[in-house]
Amino acid sequence: MLRLSPAAPAGSPRKVSRRALPGILALAFAASVAVTVLCGNATASMGAMPMPGGWTPSMAWMRMGGQGWPAAARGFLLMWMPMTAAMMLPSLGPVLSRYGRTLACAGVRRPGRVMSAAALGYFLVWAALGAAIYPFGAALAQAAMGHRWLAHGVAFVAPMVVMLAGALQFTAWKARRLACCRAAPGAMPTPPGSMAAGLRRGVRLGLECACCCGNLMAVSLVAGMMDLRAMVAVTLAITAERLLPAGERVARGVGLLAVGAGVLLTVHAVSGGWHLRP
Repeated sequence: MLRLSPAAPAGSPRKVSRRALPGILALAFAASVAVTVLCGNATASMGAMPMPGGWTPSMAWMRMGGQGWPAAARGFLLMWMPMTAAMMLPSLGPVLSRYGRTLACAGVRRPGRVMSAAALGYFLVWAALGAAIYPFGAALAQAAMGHRWLAHGVAFVAPMVVMLAGALQFTAWKARRLACCRAAPGAMPTPPGSMAAGLRRGVRLGLECACCCGNLMAVSLVAGMMDLRAMVAVTLAITAERLLPAGERVARGVGLLAVGAGVLLTVHAVSGGWHLRP
């Protein structure tokens, strides 16, 4: 007698989750972009006093009147996380899709939940990074407002950060990190299917990603926290070097652009006509 293996029903959770993933990622990206734009417009509308050296501090680093440091840090993270999601989801989406296919081919039940855990682990890394960055950025902004010499110094340090970020694009270290990110999630013949395993995978992916594009994220920070033009430029650079063919050549091209931008910003800083928003 011919025995047929049971076919999965048309509405099985695995098929639904695989079909729904692109839509879910698109919705998450659209929501994060919308929140980022709203936060960027809100901080821009607050206004900030131009500093000596021709730059204007971003209000994202500032405490409101009577606001304590814990509340200020929470407010920063509420802006940082949508911004990070908007910048990273274009390159993270294909990685999650490959991970989901790997899980499905291995027969893992409920791959959507494991992928969700991986996404959570990934963004937990970026949340921790934002929490670590905020005290330094807020302290620098506050100190620069009280010391004229430091305000002048910031106008020259920021272009150096941009040029250094561009120079790192040419290093073997960057090439290795980029190769890891482009190959993610890696070859896993029988990946663990638990949510804890997905969370660990996401944390590892987040750490690899932060190491790979940390220099470009630094550019977006010194070019203006919540500055939409800087975020778009950095997002395009990160996505291009991750997804386009010949990623190493793309990364070097991005490096050339960053070094050139740093030189131009230095010239503007010397001439006193530069309006950066660190």
